[in-house]
Amino acid sequence: MVSDYTTYSFADLLSNIVDNRGKTCPVEETGLPLIATNCVKNDTLFPAFEKVRYVNTETYDTWFRGHPKPDDIIFVCKGAPGNVCWTPNPVNFCIAQDMVAIRADEKIIDPKFLFALLRSQSTQNKILNMHVGTMIPHFKKGDFKNLYFDIPNDKVLQKQVGEIYFNFCEKIELNRQMNETLEAMAQALFKSWFVDFDPVIDNALAAGNAIPEVFAKRAEQRKAIEKKDNSNIQDLFPNEFEFTEEMGWIPKGWSVTSLENVCSKITDGSHSSPKSVDEGYPMASVKDMHSWGFDLNTCRKISEEDYHELRRNNCNPLKNDVLIAKDGSYLKHIFVVEEDLDLVVLSSIAMLRPNNNINPHFLSLTLKRKDVLRMMENYVSGAVLQRIVLRDFRKFLIVNPPIDIQTYWFKLVEGMFEASWNNIHSNNSLAKLRDTLLPKLMSGELRIPDSAVILEEF
Repeated sequence: MVSDYTTYSFADLLSNIVDNRGKTCPVEETGLPLIATNCVKNDTLFPAFEKVRYVNTETYDTWFRGHPKPDDIIFVCKGAPGNVCWTPNPVNFCIAQDMVAIRADEKIIDPKFLFALLRSQSTQNKILNMHVGTMIPHFKKGDFKNLYFDIPNDKVLQKQVGEIYFNFCEKIELNRQMNETLEAMAQALFKSWFVDFDPVIDNALAAGNAIPEVFAKRAEQRKAIEKKDNSNIQDLFPNEFEFTEEMGWIPKGWSVTSLENVCSKITDGSHSSPKSVDEGYPMASVKDMHSWGFDLNTCRKISEEDYHELRRNNCNPLKNDVLIAKDGSYLKHIFVVEEDLDLVVLSSIAMLRPNNNINPHFLSLTLKRKDVLRMMENYVSGAVLQRIVLRDFRKFLIVNPPIDIQTYWFKLVEGMFEASWNNIHSNNSLAKLRDTLLPKLMSGELRIPDSAVILEEF
């Protein structure tokens, strides 16, 4: 290595490591979020609060050996070793076992440069080759001293590279947060119409019809709300409820139906796994799924011949298909395909193709409901690899409103879904450009002024 670089071990680059005891932390129903390793992902800047638990003030003050500080890096040691996230300011979580908070030694390395270095594909590959364990991968803290990096001696260069990488991450994070807001807005109207049945309750109150006991509390809340003239919407909804054996009370005239009746096709991807190639077409599995779609960067590649063969076997999702992870991380990700994709999927992913009796986005949000997910989890089987088989997807029951109501709802929220999809496209492009620039900047192949031109053009 040229003299402009010095070789350090990972341990040499750190001034502090917060490593809490490897046993379960006492948790509460409320308090400060306690993040687990599933919250630390390489595609988000900060930890994502997914299935978090909480700790009280006493536990926070006495149980832990230490806590992350702003600008520390959270590093996963077990499960998904090498996943890293940045610690925000103020720190809004604490960490327990299976991960550490690391602090860059700023005499040697810029913190944001270290963050970019750890997320680089070359580092991720090194960690992949070093971790132990087959069922649960584990990168031991003691091996930090065996992971080596060539670090630029130029501190200005480090800072510039780190800032460029971090700016990309901040823009991607902003788009992701905007999408969360957009989805929450679409979800709010969905909940009002199709979960709480607010328009039906309002119509029943206006008509003097009986309100089932299960909706009594909501009816009292609706009475206290000053209502605008929404006759064009209210006219779409009935003014009474009816009881069904399968789903209890639902709006009169709405149907209880199986997914098989509202889908022209319910299938999954390939049950065979073609040989991987260095350059080829993407083949996606559950690990490549996210709430917004597929990460094409993590999909393994297959040959053109295998790709077209699997497409002939209908292993490729089409626009408006609803995809569900059905193996391993079953039901973890559910989304609508917004455009035809040049990829094929494995059998761990179910593809539901809605017919004209249901709106794809309505179906997607219905399946994401917590109560629906709990019901669907009753169909999970398998001792080693848990899964939901296709025949159970086909017979699963949902409440399906008339299509004209679904169409009107989608007309109101379509712009939100479109804006979200545009942000996803932007993030995919930003991530691709970021990850293309990073190794060239770190190696000196690309100079900072050159990267500034590329960024301006983008």
